[in-house]
Amino acid sequence: MAKQKATAVELDETSKRIIEHLQQDGRRSYSSIGKDVGLSEAAVRQRVQRLTDQGIIQIVAVTNPLELGFPRQAMIGIKVAGPLEPVAEVLEAYDEVDYVVITAGTFDLLVEVVCEDDEHLLDIISRRIRTIDGVIATETFMYLGLRKQTYTWGVR
Repeated sequence: MAKQKATAVELDETSKRIIEHLQQDGRRSYSSIGKDVGLSEAAVRQRVQRLTDQGIIQIVAVTNPLELGFPRQAMIGIKVAGPLEPVAEVLEAYDEVDYVVITAGTFDLLVEVVCEDDEHLLDIISRRIRTIDGVIATETFMYLGLRKQTYTWGVR
């Protein structure tokens, strides 16, 4: 994943409207978006490609892990002694990890994992995460139910 930039990219109103359309429906056609924002299909395609190349957007299929055989999801809070980045880089490489964030507060890192079962989760925590140099403590928050997950916060 790309490093967070110190300054926000300036987007014109047309690019913002394109992003809002894609946040609502990532499969919306470029011609449909173009009609709404006043551009040709080709112009919308070029803008979307530029926004993607700049790391501003990514268009992906968001899946339901339960339907794909991954019934156990958890957020793991991790305390680290020493530099955080090397630990975060190790965690980023794990297939089961879909989210890594460096935080301020009780935990230094928060990591979301998607697992096949409780044994798989135990293996990730005990044999993989807790053995990373610098990890001094973990706390696991197992998901019991997902109530809201959205990607439509808009643009500024």
